[in-house]
Amino acid sequence: MDCHKIRLEWPTGRKKTVTVREDETVLEAAGRDGIGLPYGCRTGACGTCVGRLLEATGRESDDRTLDVDDAFAYRRCQRALKDRHRADGYVLLCVAEPRADCRLAVGPSVHTELVENPWK
Repeated sequence: MDCHKIRLEWPTGRKKTVTVREDETVLEAAGRDGIGLPYGCRTGACGTCVGRLLEATGRESDDRTLDVDDAFAYRRCQRALKDRHRADGYVLLCVAEPRADCRLAVGPSVHTELVENPWK
């Protein structure tokens, strides 16, 4: 079974790398390693677990850079992200299974990039 190195990066400068099997989600692997990430529904419906793809490297010999649709497969249909969000590199970590080594921006501030807080 293939595994991928996923580097999680918070705006505070904190960085952690987790090894994620292709049959588990980024959220599951982070939890297994004791790394807390925000989440809500675990079904791809709420968007709380969103991360933003910073970099993904393919396994091909040309080592090309991949986009979010190449880098991740969804375990189930996600409903929280619009097509434009995916085109901008956003991914739901509760249902996303990696297909490449990646760097991801994570944490509550990534969610704020998508949805403005009406209570500010």
